[in-house]
Amino acid sequence: MAANLLNSNNEVTRKLAALAFNINAGKSLANILATNLGPRGTLKMLVSGGGDIKMTKDGQVLLKEMAIQHPTAALIARQATAQDDITGDGTTSVVLFIGELLKQSEQYLAEGLHPRILAEGFNWAKNHVVEWMKNTFTVKTDTLDHELLANIARTALRTKVHRELADKLTSIVVDSVLTIRREGQPIDLFMVETNLSMEHKSDMDTVLIKGIVMDHGTRHPDMPTHVKNAFILTCNVSLEYEKSEENSKVEWTDPAHREQMVEAERRFVDERVRKVIEFKRSVCTEPGQTFVILNQKGIDPLALDMLAKEGIMALRRAKRRNMERLVLACGGESVNSFDDLTPSILGYAGEVYEQTLGEEKYTFVTGVKNPFSCTILFKGPNRHTIKQTQDAVRDGLRAVKNTIEDGCVLPGGGAFELSAYTELMKVKDSAKLPSVEMKLAVEAFAKALLVIPKTLAMNSGFESLQTLLKLQSEHQQGHVVGLDLITGEAMDPTAEGVFDGVRVKRQLLESATLLTSQLLLVDEILKAGKAQQ
Repeated sequence: MAANLLNSNNEVTRKLAALAFNINAGKSLANILATNLGPRGTLKMLVSGGGDIKMTKDGQVLLKEMAIQHPTAALIARQATAQDDITGDGTTSVVLFIGELLKQSEQYLAEGLHPRILAEGFNWAKNHVVEWMKNTFTVKTDTLDHELLANIARTALRTKVHRELADKLTSIVVDSVLTIRREGQPIDLFMVETNLSMEHKSDMDTVLIKGIVMDHGTRHPDMPTHVKNAFILTCNVSLEYEKSEENSKVEWTDPAHREQMVEAERRFVDERVRKVIEFKRSVCTEPGQTFVILNQKGIDPLALDMLAKEGIMALRRAKRRNMERLVLACGGESVNSFDDLTPSILGYAGEVYEQTLGEEKYTFVTGVKNPFSCTILFKGPNRHTIKQTQDAVRDGLRAVKNTIEDGCVLPGGGAFELSAYTELMKVKDSAKLPSVEMKLAVEAFAKALLVIPKTLAMNSGFESLQTLLKLQSEHQQGHVVGLDLITGEAMDPTAEGVFDGVRVKRQLLESATLLTSQLLLVDEILKAGKAQQ
């Protein structure tokens, strides 16, 4: 062969063997993840080389953590994790759909149908389903309705965590997205702090703070740790002595000269602190008003002592990611200089307090008037539980954000796949296809869509074929129905509040069809060996 003539060490897999290599990889990966699909899916236990144990049903976590060595399986895993990066959901569904498309193709390839015909037929079917979904099947509604967004978040969360926790997190997710949303501007989920956690209590104690929580506290024993009715000064100004950037040597002959030099070095910092103190006295004119400084740079002990004597609560070295959130949550402006301070740059918080947990300190800035940033404070007995909750919440946030931006939703519970199957089987004979053989590809694509409702039924403990026949019977009567995972019967997803995201399904169809077509068109796999010298 040509590849061996170029390099005798090459390992070559050709034609049907190459197709079988790819098809078996897709089917195997789909079989691994199939049991994790849906709210009633099972968990996988991942054990690292160091003995760390992680239990999850999140497809994205599984595919990233698993040590996949098969090249085709690794390619499918990368495509599925890209789905999660783009839309925040649908990872497991992509793997199942790719595996089922390859499985449906296997029979036709064995009978001599050319892979190009299958690839073109899949692409035609995908385009038709996307257009049909956009024009006919989507439910256009007020996507700012709290109940609708709660249903979307609940549907996404129940596939990741247990039912009680999902219902608890639903309101947290919806409220946090609606908090940061600003009319006429894109939703920036980075304004929801999701990296803060306290390792105590249970996952059911996770809370939404409409304000900011920081994982550090004050650094002076006499400084107040709990203030109310507080003005917030957010700044990026150094309040500590900074050494010169150039090396210098100073000699003195009189001890008084040294004292003068130290005093001159301190004077610069002390003047800044006095400006803040005078500013505080000018704005805190009524009883009960307090003053808080949140500084991104340092504050030295002497400056902290001056502020503490004035009753000012000061936090130094606030993290950069919190600075923008602080302004959005509390109002005001972040300043880089203490010259010309005015009351308009100040934010406001009803309460600022410090909480200590073991050796860790947390500062809560709450009671803000009109926040555009918030914090989800995760709690749990161990790091694994907290991480699992964080992963679920991130998916829920993306689901709500996508729904608001799309302006429409899809009926869930397998209703979309069943309706798309019915649509494709209806049009495959009447549509003007380039060749008769492409009808087989369209039919294979339609059958592959049914892997989602079949797997949902199987994971819920029902017989998949019998359940599927019941659902198809309802669809033939013109009803849009999904699968009730508790009873195994048909249900109206719109009435039950089970919805899927339009963006997730569209991206699933696009990415799965593209990768499957590319895998089917591979007719030779080369594993290059090092050429002999």
